Amino acid sequence: MDEVILSLRNITKTYPGVKALDNVSLDFRKGEVHALLGENGAGKSTLIKVISGAISPDSGEIIVNGQSHSQFNPHVAKQNGIEVIYQEFNLISSLSAAENISLGEEPGRFVNYKLMNQKAVEIFEQMNISIDPNALIRDLPCSQQQIVEIAKAVSRKARILIMDEPSAPLSVSEVAKMFDIVRKFRADGVTVIYISHRMDEIFEIADRVSVMRDGCYVDTVEISKTSRKELIQLMVGRDLKESYPSHKPHTNEVALEVKNICGKRSYDISFSVFKGEILGVAGLVGAGRTEMARLIYGADKLQSGHIFVNGKAVNIRLPSDAIHAGVGLIPEDRKQQGCFLDMTIAWNMTIANIRKLLKGIVIDRSRERKQAETYTNLLGIKTPSIWQKVKNLSGGNQQKVVLAKTLATHSNVLIFDEPTRGIDVGAKQEIYTLMCDLADKGSGMIMITSDMEELLGMSDRIIVLAEGKLAGTLEKAEFSQSRILELAAGYN
Repeated sequence: MDEVILSLRNITKTYPGVKALDNVSLDFRKGEVHALLGENGAGKSTLIKVISGAISPDSGEIIVNGQSHSQFNPHVAKQNGIEVIYQEFNLISSLSAAENISLGEEPGRFVNYKLMNQKAVEIFEQMNISIDPNALIRDLPCSQQQIVEIAKAVSRKARILIMDEPSAPLSVSEVAKMFDIVRKFRADGVTVIYISHRMDEIFEIADRVSVMRDGCYVDTVEISKTSRKELIQLMVGRDLKESYPSHKPHTNEVALEVKNICGKRSYDISFSVFKGEILGVAGLVGAGRTEMARLIYGADKLQSGHIFVNGKAVNIRLPSDAIHAGVGLIPEDRKQQGCFLDMTIAWNMTIANIRKLLKGIVIDRSRERKQAETYTNLLGIKTPSIWQKVKNLSGGNQQKVVLAKTLATHSNVLIFDEPTRGIDVGAKQEIYTLMCDLADKGSGMIMITSDMEELLGMSDRIIVLAEGKLAGTLEKAEFSQSRILELAAGYN
């Protein structure tokens, strides 16, 4: 089906010091899955906001169903059937799944909760997903929150659906179910604009793929006529190998040891992390990986068990105790738990060790600037200024700010929870290299990841969790995807 449903013509958008979109022209066909690729800061997020009417371009034209619009706003977008599932959820945490799905659509003054719940159940059944419509969003895991976001688009009969990193919080089985939903959208004539940094997904689900770089449109290719290598080269403008850097073998010195730790959803877990080691943590969604990390970091209450750092027992009741003990956490949910969006890059990077920047009772601004500039350059954060608010950065650059904040505490033990979620292939390589450099300097690292290639490629050892318990430990020679999945599913 070659009918063009959405056209962008010469779209330009400039922010102070940054040209986010530079004369971009692009066509999307009816009933296709059109992937959008590009490094963080390439302009993808800005383009999404233009299509959804969230921001107005400085110049250019948007053509939907043959009708031209020089002024485009969210109301016009919704009238044309444009719906967006953003990378960061747009849900109200205090409302139920059913209420979020129907939000803004209730006719009259009174809400028919029975009808609302019935509608949600029907949509979930259509999607082959089991979620309690009465469950509050704040009580649902990230994976189910993502499903609720998709259900909202289903309920609103989207004709153009934009999906921004939709698989990031999903397990392998949940991604497969989501792809079934996307294929149904395509079969019904819905145009799906699919944004992901996971190349295997692009090749599985997309019909065509367009590449952006530095705010400019680069090229559009048929997915059947391209390769992973070609797409990466288009994205970064240079040859880049998708490989994992090596680092020195770890020592036998223990950086972190946990003995029989228990929490609300973690049961009797014991393991060690050596200095210079990257310990991978595997498990299905709901296995308790993040919960375990939060226990070690003091974000959740430790009910029993003991934690040792560099051989010494530590009493971690709060994150401040963990930081003082030399334990740092890069959380999975960067916007809610990792950074302060309305504060500057410099403020975010220095807040965790602000005491070291004090001159008497006043912050030494020159030291604050120097530290922020050091980590901005080290991590390659794309920004016109360290005084830029974090909310104005792309998702990947926000993740780098969270990473910088933790690195600035000079922790000896680092816990990375989904460290490359929503980060492009070039930035991934930078973070992998940084992790290996930190390991070479003696840091012990825990890496929680749902990316199997990343898990196998970066880990020195792997522990597998299942239902809140330690299901097994694998040495490098024992690594295999099948064995990890067996342990994760509870088959010892």
